[in-house]
Amino acid sequence: MHRSVSNYMSEFEDIPGTRVYTTKRARQGYWLNQFCMSLMKADNRERWRADEKVYLEDWKMTDEQKQAVLDRDYNRMLDLGGNIYYLAKIFSTDGLSFVQAVSTMTGMSVDDYKAMMMAGGRSPDGVRSIKEGK
Repeated sequence: MHRSVSNYMSEFEDIPGTRVYTTKRARQGYWLNQFCMSLMKADNRERWRADEKVYLEDWKMTDEQKQAVLDRDYNRMLDLGGNIYYLAKIFSTDGLSFVQAVSTMTGMSVDDYKAMMMAGGRSPDGVRSIKEGK
């Protein structure tokens, strides 16, 4: 069976709760991810903490990306091209651990999220396709 690259790539959008980091997302999130990397420097973290909105003015992100950052909406940032390893710079700057930040993305408490992960993660049973609802 021959499939077009477009059809193949569109299948990545059909995985519930998962955002596959494709080249399209990488291009979309370039400036968002560059902003995140800027927080690796202490001087930049100080400027960020002093006035987040002003700091974001220096970055060529979309308004939607900037708002997602200000809201600390990590799921939205992923939708808008953010890469979790870059986004970690934001929550680290906020003093959150990876577990604390990721638990917010699942809607679970930190303790519930940790327990789920210690038990082996999400069950492979359940919804496997957004389109098909199964």
